[in-house]
Amino acid sequence: MTNVYSAVIFAGGKSSRMGKDKSLLPFATYATLSEFQQERLKPWFKKVYISAKENKFDFACECIEDKTPVSSPLIGLLSILESIEEDEVFVLSVDAPFVDTGVIEKILKSNDSSYDAIVAKSPSGIQPLCGLYKKSILPLIYHQIEDNSHKLQALLELARTQYVTFKDDLPFTNLNHPHEYEKAINSLF
Repeated sequence: MTNVYSAVIFAGGKSSRMGKDKSLLPFATYATLSEFQQERLKPWFKKVYISAKENKFDFACECIEDKTPVSSPLIGLLSILESIEEDEVFVLSVDAPFVDTGVIEKILKSNDSSYDAIVAKSPSGIQPLCGLYKKSILPLIYHQIEDNSHKLQALLELARTQYVTFKDDLPFTNLNHPHEYEKAINSLF
């Protein structure tokens, strides 16, 4: 895979189901899940950013802070696309540590200039925080914010979106609950 794209790790969620900030939980040999994600994405992308409400990280990273106090993935995406110089960026949720190079390559190879977003779709549904987003989607984001509609899925339904189909849900496993986190930690050994 060539390093022609930049990536952003979404790490600004409330983590209400986990009970603590999951982006700061230890993972593998790293002090935090955020650092784990950043380090494993670095070889695949020319630049890796982390999106959050504030820079809460104790490792070297380039943090894109949300532009408004509202918490939603849509606000995170708005902040990202308004902050970066690139016209397109790969996004990945911090709590999806099993998305591998095969998944990422398939999404990036599906890039077509006629789409605003190229997003993964698995048997369990659309994976809006695993995909490539382009600045061409910004007018729709502004419209969604004006309508107080913060769901990424609603945005993708309005946009010119290409869905890249995967046959397995495993790579898209999210670590939302303590038992999912423990299972993921145990699978590493």
